[in-house]
Amino acid sequence: MRKIVLLIFACIALTANAQETTQTATPATIGFGYLSYNRALQQMPGYDEAQQSLLQLRTQYNAELRRVEEDFNRKYEEFLEGRADFPPTILRKRQTELQEMMDRNIAFRDQSRRELADAEEKVMEPLRKKLREAIALVAQQQGFAFVLNTDSDACPYINPLMGKDISDDVSNQLE
Repeated sequence: MRKIVLLIFACIALTANAQETTQTATPATIGFGYLSYNRALQQMPGYDEAQQSLLQLRTQYNAELRRVEEDFNRKYEEFLEGRADFPPTILRKRQTELQEMMDRNIAFRDQSRRELADAEEKVMEPLRKKLREAIALVAQQQGFAFVLNTDSDACPYINPLMGKDISDDVSNQLE
């Protein structure tokens, strides 16, 4: 029973404190900022180098995928040409080899996708962290309650009297 009474008093005190804070807040603390996160990320120093690195890695994986696909196609054509002449045992062996080869190729393709996604995350995370820090700093400096990301039409309309586009401010912070 005492815990409930103390909890009620704590809630009343917090509510009163929150009301006082709201009443003394400046108009800037009530507003919000907004920007396109993706555009800000793409304009950051180091973004182009990160994308170039990822492009090189993607190119290497794609070249290997083409190589194993061509190898499979060549073996499959050889199988089709000789299947009428193969004894049943050799025919089954070749079919099994082709199936195993196809399974390995599929596994490699899936592993390549995962590794590329991991590489992108690893390369882009320092940039994203720096961007989040710049956004937080600008929001704190300007007293915003929050910052909206306008990507993907998440906010089809923002009243410019209620919020501020902080794209330039964040960009300046990142320089």
